[in-house]
Amino acid sequence: MPVENHYICCKAKAMINVLGKEKSLFNRFLMELREVKVQADSLRFRRNLQRLGEIFAYEISKTFTFKSVEVTTPLGTLEMNLPVESPVLATILRAGLPLHQGLLNYFDEADSAFVSAYRKYSKDEKFTIKLDYLSAPSLDGRILIISDPMLATGGSLIASINGLLGNGKPKHIHIVCALASDEGIANVKKKYSLKNMTIWVGAIDAELTAKAYIVPGLGDAGDLAFGVKSDI
Repeated sequence: MPVENHYICCKAKAMINVLGKEKSLFNRFLMELREVKVQADSLRFRRNLQRLGEIFAYEISKTFTFKSVEVTTPLGTLEMNLPVESPVLATILRAGLPLHQGLLNYFDEADSAFVSAYRKYSKDEKFTIKLDYLSAPSLDGRILIISDPMLATGGSLIASINGLLGNGKPKHIHIVCALASDEGIANVKKKYSLKNMTIWVGAIDAELTAKAYIVPGLGDAGDLAFGVKSDI
């Protein structure tokens, strides 16, 4: 049988993967994202989000289908297993951009999708999720990887996924977050069947504030990466 027809399907990971539970360099980058003194350096904050994205990409790639291909070196030939799928990388503007870049650094042949989703607050401090913009290729039969640094209530993520599904039905959805709350995870699990969805997260924190910020969390990822936004 020709080598290009040899396919290897990797074993699926658990539906929720918390990388911060493992003893690895990942925790150094996550610690620096949380640490107030390090956060003052926005360049380092963005780079650490990129680093997390790169590690998430490496771990997610293990779940892909691989095929054996023949490779020619200056001294001979050999067979190597290479991934078949090229995913679509989606992110939620603006905070998701560094995490998205980290994923794109490794999945460098991927297509990209972008969603503008934000909290619209009312006078009583309650909020709804507004989608202003969405750009995506066809998702039919593709692997979709959607990233957002913080999964707090899950509202922005759920609204973004629902919007993206208007562009087709993905084969599998991977959700990538630096931090999540118990409530956010529960809301995503309640909304979707996790049969064709995997959640990848650095750590899961137990609490949310009255304004739905994760505690201990790390603060506002968008402001820390790109500067404090105006309330206007």
